[in-house]
Amino acid sequence: MNNKPLAERIRPEKLEDVFGQEHILGRGRILNRILKSGRITNMIFYGPPGVGKTTVANIIANMTNKRFYKLNATNASVKDVKNIIDELDTLFSVDGVLLYLDEIQNFNKKQQQSLLEFIETGKITLIASTTENPYHYIYKAILSRSTIFEFKLLNKSNIIDGLKRAIKIVESELKDKNIKIDEEALEYIANVSNGDLRKALNALEIAIFSTNLDERGIIHIDLNTAYDCTQKKILNFDKFGDNYYDILSAFQKSIRGSDPDAAIHYLARLIKAGDLISICRRLLVTASEDIGLAYPNAISIVKACVDTALQVGLPEARIPLAEATLLLSTAPKSNSVIKAIDAALYDIETKDIGDIPAYLKDAHYFGASKLGRGIGYKYPHDYDNNYIKQQYLPDNIKDVKYYIPGKNKLEEKIKSYINRLKGSEL
Repeated sequence: MNNKPLAERIRPEKLEDVFGQEHILGRGRILNRILKSGRITNMIFYGPPGVGKTTVANIIANMTNKRFYKLNATNASVKDVKNIIDELDTLFSVDGVLLYLDEIQNFNKKQQQSLLEFIETGKITLIASTTENPYHYIYKAILSRSTIFEFKLLNKSNIIDGLKRAIKIVESELKDKNIKIDEEALEYIANVSNGDLRKALNALEIAIFSTNLDERGIIHIDLNTAYDCTQKKILNFDKFGDNYYDILSAFQKSIRGSDPDAAIHYLARLIKAGDLISICRRLLVTASEDIGLAYPNAISIVKACVDTALQVGLPEARIPLAEATLLLSTAPKSNSVIKAIDAALYDIETKDIGDIPAYLKDAHYFGASKLGRGIGYKYPHDYDNNYIKQQYLPDNIKDVKYYIPGKNKLEEKIKSYINRLKGSEL
């Protein structure tokens, strides 16, 4: 019996046998075309674990005449790179070197720079893989000399195909034993693997070798066996990784898009990760950024929900957080607040805004009047409707409009009130 993990034993050796990634490996797609041209360039494979990055790198290695080296940046050092460089001009590497560097994000800038000279001369062709966003973690000079390919999570169908192929391989190894897996068990393993074929294969392998033969001499894997052999579903969530920001972004955008179901879904992901602080912060920001003056009380209610959540902690915190999420998702929307403040900040950073009108400056000190401070200021409460027309902005930007009321019930009332007060359009 082969002692290699099942995931290694079923690893495809041909491009056509790779599961998923049709967007780059399918017929006529970019990576497929590059590989079939025979001109292998520097590449960076970016995507979650268990989706085929290493498999494709191995297939590429078998397609070239280059000497193949494989390093994992988690435990490799500059010395390991130097040992490869020392062989570049030997008979062993007459056609150059293909280096597969797994988890390149774990190499610091100096370690990545040690490869740069040889990548530029073509003596080393680099294929690097990473689970983190390469634009955040990989040295820009290497990025500029490489083509980035994003590998995506496998879908359920891909996972099931991989599991069925694995079963055939194990049956051929066991020879006189058959494996029967119920369809619901197969689907369950595929569902909880979260797009990671390696994880699904590990669960299948445990199921096969922990299940006794039934009275017919068959290894029968039912749903209960699948439950026992799979770990609790682990979501792709790393608080310091790219996926962390993706989920937070999707959470706020779902609220902004008035989709309560999607918003609750992403909230559930964040709750599963136990990230209370990020949830609370995003809810408070969203209350002002996306709801704002369309429903000004929203921020008060959200603040109460957030305070409650932080006080009671998880798992109970999920309830007030869900309340806040659903409130914001179903509330009227307005971005007039963020547009106003961002426009004002932009002017401050980019324009000569000029001085504050003298009559608006502080006049509560001896000698202020001699400097012209406060002279000519009209106190609005001395006039009808507590309003009197006067200039408040500096001369250089006196006619600018920062606040544009949103098209919602409350801000339409605000607009109407201001127009009546000023006798002009807002």
